Amino acid sequence: MQAPVLVMNTQSGERQTGRKAQLSNIAAAKTVADIIRSCLGPKAMLKMLLDPMGGIVLTNDGHAILREIEVSHPAAKSMIELSRTQDEEVGDGTTTVIILAGEILAQALPQLERNIHPVVIISAFKRALKDALSIIDDISTPIDIDDDDAMHKLISSSIGTKFVSRWSELMCSLALNAVRTVTWEVSNGKKEVDIKRYARIEKVPGGEIEDSRVLDGVMLNKDITHPKMRRRIENPRIVLLDCPLEYKKGESQTNIEITKEEDWNRILQIEEEQVKAMAEAILAVKPDLVITEKGVSDLAQHYLMKANVTALRRVRKTDNNRIARATGATIVNRVEDIQESDVGTQCGLFEIEKIGDEYFTFLTGCNNPKACTVLLRGPSKDVLNEIERNLHDAMGVARNVMFHPSLSPGGGATEMAVAVRLGQQAKGVEGVQHWPYKAVAEALEVIPRTLIQNAGSSPVKVLTDLRAKHAEGKSNWGVNGDTGELADMKEYGVWEPEAIKLQSIKTAIEAACLLLRVDDICPARKAQGPVSSGLQGADAE
Repeated sequence: MQAPVLVMNTQSGERQTGRKAQLSNIAAAKTVADIIRSCLGPKAMLKMLLDPMGGIVLTNDGHAILREIEVSHPAAKSMIELSRTQDEEVGDGTTTVIILAGEILAQALPQLERNIHPVVIISAFKRALKDALSIIDDISTPIDIDDDDAMHKLISSSIGTKFVSRWSELMCSLALNAVRTVTWEVSNGKKEVDIKRYARIEKVPGGEIEDSRVLDGVMLNKDITHPKMRRRIENPRIVLLDCPLEYKKGESQTNIEITKEEDWNRILQIEEEQVKAMAEAILAVKPDLVITEKGVSDLAQHYLMKANVTALRRVRKTDNNRIARATGATIVNRVEDIQESDVGTQCGLFEIEKIGDEYFTFLTGCNNPKACTVLLRGPSKDVLNEIERNLHDAMGVARNVMFHPSLSPGGGATEMAVAVRLGQQAKGVEGVQHWPYKAVAEALEVIPRTLIQNAGSSPVKVLTDLRAKHAEGKSNWGVNGDTGELADMKEYGVWEPEAIKLQSIKTAIEAACLLLRVDDICPARKAQGPVSSGLQGADAE
């Protein structure tokens, strides 16, 4: 068994300055980019990562790979942070951004050897970034987000490079349904699409991948608290609580002194009366289903069962929030404060099903739910984990288009268009900045080149033909990732959200500028002895 990959291990305590520090940073960035270079495109290779505990991760998702590997070089850590930023911001393009940043830094190396000052290089890079963003804007086309076919094509091009590409149609509809369900019109035409909080992915091993579906409601891994309670209720009235249905204990330690035996019985009686009062307060609003984040005592279960009310306990807060959003209920913190308006009535069916060895609660048939659960089925946990990662990317793509309904051509077409136009515009850049400006144009060609290499074709001929197409102004031409040949992306149907392209170029160039500005890598000073020198005076006494 082997530990995760170690990238560019700097010797602890060694200080690097000037040109040596810059070369070290560029070498580390290139190493990180080389690790995941083979993970780009539909013919991407998978990486199998082993952790010290013996677990494995099998994926070609750039972010998942970089998150797992162990890195000690500071510049390599900075590169890995890029993929996290890209993942959080737009959800896709994590491999692209690392490869781009690594190539831009590699192209900066000849500029440093020409003795061009890093500040001049950075200034040219920033200028190239500004022009690149306007070029992407120019070649992008708007999309109608209500057109299912166009949205499916877009999402399928995002997951066409992933493990789930065989079930492309199913994954597209899952991602699109989930994102549309949680889209919320806040105010002034503003939208909120919180897939992290309100679109939960539940993985249940077993069954076939085709059995996966988006529920119009919420699913929990919970069973009822008492065997006599109902397991199926149509149009239930739901009460959500964030308080225990148990005898209320003192916040701090409490001592009670008793002199008579009857007092002890009275104390027990008070406990029962308190639980009964809680149950009566709940039953006053005539619920069919009570869900609480805390415990439910046996006595409370007894009163609820007598009234033919079903109870679920110890539900996660995040799940409770989703149920509230899907059923229209309000989470109540004190049973005494329950009102009729707090009861959720938008759920069509409450049902408990057994899948495998586990019991699952389904709250489905919700009327306009703003939260949902995506139920994934599959042969094993490793497969389900990879499907979840791919679905996360697909949902990220759908979410981006909701905010920025504009598409850029995929298959390296956008990068090549920017590269060719920046190359033409570089002629107008005077002075020393001409070289680094042109270097950005050359660096952007790494994406189509990598796609061609991963498909097993010869990059030189295909890239020359592709450059010629773009020089003629055919900005939709890119690389067919399956064959490594040229294709018109409009006919081939591979599009990517403009937001992802903008974000990846911004992040890559900004990161390259940041690392080029570093001229000294020095270890932090360690504290001397058990107490640092500053505290040895008054505090030591």
